[in-house]
Amino acid sequence: MTRARAEIDLAALRRNLGRVREVAQSAAVMAVVKADAYGHGMGPVARAARAAGAQWLGVALPSEALALRSMGDEGRILAWLWAPSDPALEGCVRAGVDLSVSSRWALAEVAEAARRSERAARIQVKIDTGLSRNGVTLSDLPSLLDDVVAAQGAGLVEVEAIWSHLADGDLPGSDTVPKQLQRYLEAVALAGSRGIHPRLRHLANSGATFAFPECRFDLVRVGIAMYGLTPSPQLGSAAELGLEPVMTLRARLSNVKAVGAGTSVSYGGTWTATAPTVLGLVPVGYADGVPRAAGGRVDVAIAGRRCPAVGRIAMDQFVVDLGPGGGQHGDDVFLFGPGRHGEATADEWAELIDTIGYEVVTRVGSRVPREYVGDSDTPQGDNGTDES
Repeated sequence: MTRARAEIDLAALRRNLGRVREVAQSAAVMAVVKADAYGHGMGPVARAARAAGAQWLGVALPSEALALRSMGDEGRILAWLWAPSDPALEGCVRAGVDLSVSSRWALAEVAEAARRSERAARIQVKIDTGLSRNGVTLSDLPSLLDDVVAAQGAGLVEVEAIWSHLADGDLPGSDTVPKQLQRYLEAVALAGSRGIHPRLRHLANSGATFAFPECRFDLVRVGIAMYGLTPSPQLGSAAELGLEPVMTLRARLSNVKAVGAGTSVSYGGTWTATAPTVLGLVPVGYADGVPRAAGGRVDVAIAGRRCPAVGRIAMDQFVVDLGPGGGQHGDDVFLFGPGRHGEATADEWAELIDTIGYEVVTRVGSRVPREYVGDSDTPQGDNGTDES
């Protein structure tokens, strides 16, 4: 390591998936690897997830699905989000990628891609049961189903699944989950009345996999739990759920200096030393994914002790107060991880800066190399994408 790296523990990821499979019982597992596997590296994570028994991979974008195919993945993949005239649709049909359909226009585009490909497209009909994002509403579902029946009769589509997404699946005792579950079951029944009987039903995300067993059905979609972070504090900490953080973000001090009382730090001088101390410069900043809001709120671990980040986080660097004992340039700095070096977890950082662990790990930028451990088949420095 020269400046910084994100260490990705693929053995921990496999253990997390083992824990998920234990909780999910008979349900199959979809490992969600969108957004470069939440910043962990899509290729290596996908390979590790497959090795751990994930029957499906899930991505948001059709282009992400094609990237997985280009990496050699031949298993089942679902892509669920695109805008009209997405150029990757036809490639997905040809590559056997399942495409989610939430509207009549989307079905029409998939059917046309199937016609050009001379191959039936596998589709999964998404229902808006109350999240009010993507998905077809119950009022619009009959007309969409009529179109699905017609496309199915023409040999253009095959219906693999009917699915939906929960608004509060990570909140035990939520009163919205039973309502969404009821709407989902109504949608499945309506499809059945038209002769559409999909092989799979899926509703549960990471949180619902743990909190709402009645939502597991045939398949659970697991993202954040696979990466060893909690879906929500209300559900319990990652450790309480039996999960281990997969990413450790670390750097090295690039400068160390003694300063006197009254010395202000970084833009705006928002922190001022009240006594003589030693400052250390950490050469990562918000361009690398360290939240600007973390200044003055989070600690890092250096030589087993916590040192506070002081002053504002800059684009490429931030300052920590090493205290009178100081430190040396080149010392390891552990920003967040599983805690083995005394560092906070990404979930703890999230709580301190009023966000979620998802954002903390996903925003770690491409300037930070990924180093993979716990998997001898993964080359060091392989970030699993087409970009360096």
